[in-house]
Amino acid sequence: MIGLTILTTNGRPLVPPKLNRRRAVIVLSKIDEILAWEKHTAQERDTRFVDLGRYLCEVRAGQYWRLDNLRSFDEFLERKFPESRRKAYYLMAIHEHLPRISKPDLKLVGWAKATDLAKVARRDGERFDSATWLHRAQELPKEEFKKEVERHLTGLDTEPWEIIYFKVYKSQIPVLEQSLETAALMLGTDKSRGYCLEMICADFLAGVNLENGDTNALLLSVARLLKMIPSPQRELFIENLQKAS
Repeated sequence: MIGLTILTTNGRPLVPPKLNRRRAVIVLSKIDEILAWEKHTAQERDTRFVDLGRYLCEVRAGQYWRLDNLRSFDEFLERKFPESRRKAYYLMAIHEHLPRISKPDLKLVGWAKATDLAKVARRDGERFDSATWLHRAQELPKEEFKKEVERHLTGLDTEPWEIIYFKVYKSQIPVLEQSLETAALMLGTDKSRGYCLEMICADFLAGVNLENGDTNALLLSVARLLKMIPSPQRELFIENLQKAS
């Protein structure tokens, strides 16, 4: 028993097993093959976003989700995009708003830049200069192109920004996602999640300060809310306010 004890640690033998070279070569080559396949698959997935957006639009239009006995298109997206449905809507917007740009060109710029292109196309409508904006997307780095799009949409240079990290529990994610998506529907899908979160917070502060009677804080919250809503609704709000006064 003493001899057996000194040859093991936590049940594992101290003496290394005999190296099976043939098996080692097979296993290592399999690992390399799997890693290479995953890399290739990821690249293919990123270049097939155009097809994915088109298929999603067709599913919604034809209500193909009924084939799986689902109740709605949103339920279909919840099943296919469990982490977030937002990307699915981005891909659909690319298909809907960029029909004049060829699929090969869209694949070359990538889905992130194509999403920004869709924002410009949605804003400009028939005035959208697809050739000029495609050239910018091809030439500029992703962050610079995003700033160019924001400048075009808002007429202003983008504000300085930073990324804020905080932990949420998995049980909280559905509420957060639904709140952000609801805010996006009110603000327009061209707004970032940061703007959506700011609207939710500003709305909360407006309600709290209304109850507490803090008019300065209430004015600031309402001003931010007014700034974030689309221009037609903003003008209608101001017009109604003037009539009321």
